[in-house]
Amino acid sequence: MASLRRWLALFVVLAVAASTGSVSGRFVVEKNGVRVIRPEHIRGRHDAAIANFGVPHYGGTLLGVVMYPDKNTTACDAFDGTPFKFRSKRPVILLVDRGDCFFALKAWNAQQAGAAAVLVTDNTDEPLLTMDNPEESQASDYVDKISIPSAFINREFGETLKKALAKRTDQVVVKLDWRESMPHPDERVEYEFWTNSNDECGPRCDDQMSFVKNFRGHAQLLEKGGFTQFTPHYITWYCPEAFLLSKQCKSQCINRGRYCAPDPEQDFDAGYDGKDVVIENLRQLCVHRIANETGRPWVWWDFVTDYHVRCSMKDKKYSRDCAKDVLRSLGLPLDKITKCMGDPEADVENDVLRMEQELQIGHDSRGDVTILPTLVINNVQYRGKLERSAVLKAICAGFKESTEPPVCLNGDIETNECLRSNGGCWQDSKSNITACKDTFRGRLCVCPVVNNVQYQGDGYTSCEAVGPGRCAMDNGGCWSETRDGQTFSACSDSVLTGCRCPAGFHGDGYRCEDTDECKEKLACSCPECSCKNTWGGYDCKCKGNQLYIKGEDACIAKNTPSFGWILTLLVLSCVAGAGIAGYLFYKYRLRSYMDSEIMAIMSQYMPLDNHNNEIQPLRQDSTA
Repeated sequence: MASLRRWLALFVVLAVAASTGSVSGRFVVEKNGVRVIRPEHIRGRHDAAIANFGVPHYGGTLLGVVMYPDKNTTACDAFDGTPFKFRSKRPVILLVDRGDCFFALKAWNAQQAGAAAVLVTDNTDEPLLTMDNPEESQASDYVDKISIPSAFINREFGETLKKALAKRTDQVVVKLDWRESMPHPDERVEYEFWTNSNDECGPRCDDQMSFVKNFRGHAQLLEKGGFTQFTPHYITWYCPEAFLLSKQCKSQCINRGRYCAPDPEQDFDAGYDGKDVVIENLRQLCVHRIANETGRPWVWWDFVTDYHVRCSMKDKKYSRDCAKDVLRSLGLPLDKITKCMGDPEADVENDVLRMEQELQIGHDSRGDVTILPTLVINNVQYRGKLERSAVLKAICAGFKESTEPPVCLNGDIETNECLRSNGGCWQDSKSNITACKDTFRGRLCVCPVVNNVQYQGDGYTSCEAVGPGRCAMDNGGCWSETRDGQTFSACSDSVLTGCRCPAGFHGDGYRCEDTDECKEKLACSCPECSCKNTWGGYDCKCKGNQLYIKGEDACIAKNTPSFGWILTLLVLSCVAGAGIAGYLFYKYRLRSYMDSEIMAIMSQYMPLDNHNNEIQPLRQDSTA
């Protein structure tokens, strides 16, 4: 067994050397921010390294009070009761020292005692490091139950917090910030999952298969909607030249030692070989490649899940024939997948596996991939528990703000801040219209568009409907009132913005009051008039038998003497006669003028009789 352990260790070391030619790997520490809010004299922002266990609040923040235990400062022992909870329900961020036990155990004990998050302070001056899961299998009993975030801070920052806490004059309040821990450049998230078809590697294999089964639904919804681009990957090792003819290389590798995997049972003389795993890994890569070419990349999740159920190593069904049955059931083309896989016995490069070795090398903000499983989102390695809700939260944090798909706004992973005091945004309770827009990272106060009507304003204190149709939306926010069947409004569809009180009212358009035309002498001001104000207008009456003419603001008598009527009729008759005579004279002169003009024009083109003959007298006298 000693030689087997050395052989497996060699495989691990060569995980990076396969592509780099060196055993020195590139490791990137993913970070979140820690901002000290108070006391004032230590305010500032610091970096912290996200732990590889628990649930980081990707895309969110956590504001809490820092506490440092009086004893058990390393948190390696369980605390009595739940001392880290305030009656005010303010979250407690527990500060503990490094050393004496696993990082994950510190977080578990803190969580059990009521802490909302853990900061582990280093005990030496060195760069930040990622707190990883313990390898011991007995630790998995509590590691999987850790649901709070943990972060590692440097010694200097830790000592600063301790000194501020020692004064006991003011609470130490900090904000843990993960909003920039996950890049979110655009409206699509690209993520990759480094996994393995081997299901006999203990708790890690069980965890990754459990994740695939539970996350499949979310993954396929995101992929079908075009919100994400998912790519599976498989770590591949190679066999050094000196070992190519060894039994170990021949049983664990394909294509003459180029692509290898450790023995599943860690026993070269029993069970499955490493090359069986490599071939199945290659098949699953080709499943995704061919499914992607046919426009169904999400089928990979179905194949991997079904293969694990139907073709498990534990049931001794891990084989090519079982894989073919799964492929047929999913309607995947066997010939194309077989062609994609190539010949595993040939002494040639395999394009698919060679690419996998190249992709294992870290680049940009991502480190080398050396362990399984590894999840990379927007080219940043995910840190935390490999669990459905936690991973979905991290993926949702990768979307550009306000472009998250509906699955990111469900109650399981996100709190709707608009439900509490409307998020502090503008709201029209009467029309049930709000400027509060819930996003994964929090609420935005943005004036909405309702029934194709745009609202404009700052979103916090005001939003006003503008443009055509605005009066149909709560009267455009303008004043309107109805009394005794009469309705007056300060909104006009002919005016695209603003509110103006109608005639008979005065005000700013958002509040209008009746104008008393009688009191202000704006109408009905003639000596014979008596004025009575009404809502939106006025009534004017004249004394005696007189009629009020509104346009002239004057009174005239309803009945006049008969002589006056006769005189009036006579005048009207004269005027009418003169008008008719003038019209007839006009028509006559116009006709005469037109006839003469026509004759003049025609004479230029048509010779008349008296132009061609001598003028003859009307009567000729004869002479003898």
